[in-house]
Amino acid sequence: MTALPPKSDVKLGLVIDLDTCVGCHACVVSCKGWNTENYGAPLSDQDAYGENPSGTFLNRVHSYEVQPEQGAAQTIHFPKSCLHCEDAPCVTVCPTGASYKRAEDGIVLVNEDACIGCGLCAWACPYGARELDQAAGVMKKCTLCVDRIYNENLPEEDREPACVRTCPAGARHFGDLGDADSDVSKLVEERGGMDLMPELGTKPVNKYLPPRPKDQGNEIDILAPLLAPVATETSGFLGWLDRTLEKI
Repeated sequence: MTALPPKSDVKLGLVIDLDTCVGCHACVVSCKGWNTENYGAPLSDQDAYGENPSGTFLNRVHSYEVQPEQGAAQTIHFPKSCLHCEDAPCVTVCPTGASYKRAEDGIVLVNEDACIGCGLCAWACPYGARELDQAAGVMKKCTLCVDRIYNENLPEEDREPACVRTCPAGARHFGDLGDADSDVSKLVEERGGMDLMPELGTKPVNKYLPPRPKDQGNEIDILAPLLAPVATETSGFLGWLDRTLEKI
């Protein structure tokens, strides 16, 4: 089994704003593109244009309808990938040491040369963040684009995860959550950022910002004036017909 490293002062991770995510899947596409067409290990697809397509994705977006205690129902778009937990069960369950957590920045990675595709890490991960690549026969997961964030060949503005760089709504943020003075830590403090399923004790580094309360003004039906009856009493032929039918 793989041992976790000593606690790191640096905790690189994501902060995802559920209030501003519009569910466009740009982060999903950019993640797939970067890890298939660029520096990352390819993510395979099976029967991509057939009747039963499947493939490997490191980031997915789920959409839910949520009913607040007051007001109308809301649609919440929920991006999900590896949360790079401090106490990562996927690491300690790995029988070959392929799954490991970096001591210098807390990123959880997979050494694909040592991975045997047993799937134990997928069973141990409570967030469903591990996927078996059917073509490669090894487990794949979000790497926080470690090949981008330290890549000095890229412009400074591109040295962040592809999903963060691509998000058109600014719903994804990247930084050191171990530094209380970092922009992401301040954002979590201001918005009441939360862990995903904290009761599991995995201590995920990634945080989610909850949706802001929506205005509770009186709902206005713009068609109501057009649907109101023009006259309270009918006249002419229709009035005669109405009165006649009432006598039957």
